[in-house]
Amino acid sequence: MNCSVCNQEAVYRRSYSGESLCRPCFTKSIERRARHTISRFKMFRPDDHIVLALSGGKDSVSLLQVLSTIEEDFPQSTLSAILIDEGVEGYRREAIAIAKENCERLNVPLHIYSFKTIYGRSLDEIAKASKDNGGLSICSYCGVLRRKAMNVAAKAVKASKLVLAHNLDDEVQSIVLSLLRGDLAGLTGIKPVLEKVEGFVQRVKPFCEILEREIAFYAYINDVRFQSLPCPYLESSMRSDVRRFVNVLEGKHAGITYSFSKSLKKIQGSLKGVDSRGDLRKCQTCGEPSSGKVCRACQTIEELGLH
Repeated sequence: MNCSVCNQEAVYRRSYSGESLCRPCFTKSIERRARHTISRFKMFRPDDHIVLALSGGKDSVSLLQVLSTIEEDFPQSTLSAILIDEGVEGYRREAIAIAKENCERLNVPLHIYSFKTIYGRSLDEIAKASKDNGGLSICSYCGVLRRKAMNVAAKAVKASKLVLAHNLDDEVQSIVLSLLRGDLAGLTGIKPVLEKVEGFVQRVKPFCEILEREIAFYAYINDVRFQSLPCPYLESSMRSDVRRFVNVLEGKHAGITYSFSKSLKKIQGSLKGVDSRGDLRKCQTCGEPSSGKVCRACQTIEELGLH
């Protein structure tokens, strides 16, 4: 099997397009697609302070490498990373070590913030309180708390853009979850670039048009070290079930993940009157932006008796 671009020995075949690619051409294709997404959606200005939400996983570490390469072309811009330490025993320690290693290799400053510092409790403590109180799945709580923590951290380091390493699979999973829940507002918020809103650092997703397995292969062939151990709380989430469902569909019908994404654009066209955030005010408890008197993160801490 030869590369469709340069005729060298291929290492990857894209079943949805019929392309076969060698290692250098595959690497270039991923970096080119990320650049194209950044350019098409005007994600960055030349003088931005770009802050990547780094987890140590394959997506964020690969995006760190891609952004580091792109940033070399824009000397006025600044690239740094934040890592949210949720406090999961036996899991986060490895991720932090990997994140530090990659940031040092690429000369990117890394800032670490923890749930313990921001909320006074680790995720393990929150999980125990949730179990004792018969609460929601821990992933539901973690998602709310992570989103707030990332915004707090991004503002603390004076970011002008907060970069999320969401891939195409992540976006499609969010589409399916929103449809299952009848969450029209959630559907309108699935975008490559989120609108600028006072109190929030604007979020962008350069990997949102790239399949998860292609990002994993990019990391593998470029010897990018990342954490492969999944979060121990992952299996408790509905998203993990949706992930398996979408993977089965993609395996049987190559390219259907892209079809999901294209369908979303059509759906969003008929939802222009639906606001994904609603009217925002300052949370009475913490001062962060909120659609109600108290933000969901503070509500979570209150509900679990952790205030």
